[in-house]
Amino acid sequence: MSEQNITLPDVGEGLTEAEIVSWHVTPGDRVEVNQVIVEIETAKSLVELPSPFEGVIGSVLAEEGQTVEVGAPILTVQTAVASTPESAASASAATTGAVAPETIPAGPVDDAEEAATDAASSVSPSEDGEGSVLVGYGTGGHATSRRKKGLAARRPAPPASVPAAAAGPVIAKPPIRKLARDLGVDLAEVEGTGLAGEITRDDVVRKASQASVFRNIETPAWGDSREERIPVRGVRKAIANAMVSSAYSAPHVSLFVDVDATRTMEFTRRLKASPDFAGVKVSPLLVMAKAMIWAVRRNPMVNATWTDEEIIVHHFVNLGFAAATPRGLLVPNVKDAQGMSLLELAKALEQKTLEARDGKTPPADMQNGTITITNIGVFGMDTGTPILNPGEVGIVALGTIKQKPWVVDGEVRPRYVTTLGASFDHRVVDGDVASRFLADVASIVEEPALLLE
Repeated sequence: MSEQNITLPDVGEGLTEAEIVSWHVTPGDRVEVNQVIVEIETAKSLVELPSPFEGVIGSVLAEEGQTVEVGAPILTVQTAVASTPESAASASAATTGAVAPETIPAGPVDDAEEAATDAASSVSPSEDGEGSVLVGYGTGGHATSRRKKGLAARRPAPPASVPAAAAGPVIAKPPIRKLARDLGVDLAEVEGTGLAGEITRDDVVRKASQASVFRNIETPAWGDSREERIPVRGVRKAIANAMVSSAYSAPHVSLFVDVDATRTMEFTRRLKASPDFAGVKVSPLLVMAKAMIWAVRRNPMVNATWTDEEIIVHHFVNLGFAAATPRGLLVPNVKDAQGMSLLELAKALEQKTLEARDGKTPPADMQNGTITITNIGVFGMDTGTPILNPGEVGIVALGTIKQKPWVVDGEVRPRYVTTLGASFDHRVVDGDVASRFLADVASIVEEPALLLE
């Protein structure tokens, strides 16, 4: 038997630490390759880490709730290792490539997320037939070629008609399990529709017949203690730092405009009835997103970045959108949204929204945004003064859309009305540019047919 250290993996994207959320193993437990051993939370996502090898758990070196630096040991495992140098080197190459055999990192975060839902196999043969590749850890020589084969090819899912309980253990990420608890859903009764039969957010919501994860199920009673103290870390700490940095470094100026959105509502209803948009989420936010992309081309200074030496005007749109999730506010962005059709943009927004709510948003998706939209209307708010996403100089808030009396051709009629609120960095965006940009966005909301020009 040999004792191996599992260290916290390099999560990349500038993140250097993670919090231990919950252990799935205890000392003395036997683990298999790719068995989930721990859940960690970074400032960007919640990740399940699998075991890189088979063995018996020795010591747990980090407590739940503890923040651990990347590279620090978090667990020891007793493994059966050959005593000869040649066999030891072979075992090391088969599991970690160039990593020393006594310290085996738990793998990159993106691969760990894939491995957590990979129920097809624990060890996959390499392309040349020599050695083996641990799912979720990989070797430097074959990582790219294995990805090219596609996830579906190596993740055979159980038949769609077989409930999760009948197909084997319930496969669901921690955010999905929490959602199921909040909605009172028994995951054993839910049919998973993920690639490997895992249960998705939509599966849980569908089972609960619940329209939104944010709707209150019940009013909880006061707790036994008079106060609750919540440590500032993870996503909440990242949000706080970003908002303080933005509020105190960029001089905000805000504008507001009331808009007759009746034709936007009619347009979205037609899209929902179109066969091309079958199964795709369509809402007024889609029209707003397309309107902002159109208005950016007419007013490029709102799509810029301020530095102390220069203003960088972007000739592309990485459209960010604020997503309220169970873990806090995240702002993923759709890369190169300016080249997308309306259908492609709708699919991208839906996919990234689900990823954010499921805690699967890659850190890269929350970097290099150029302008942001926030939909506070879903919470019944008329408008607000949004704070700029750090590094950007413009953000637009879409308020609730509801029927109000509106003057049309000298007559008062019921119309669907909304209020757009926008904030800009006054170092970059002058008042006339900000006004023209918001007026252009409003013109599309009032008449979506202008998008066809």
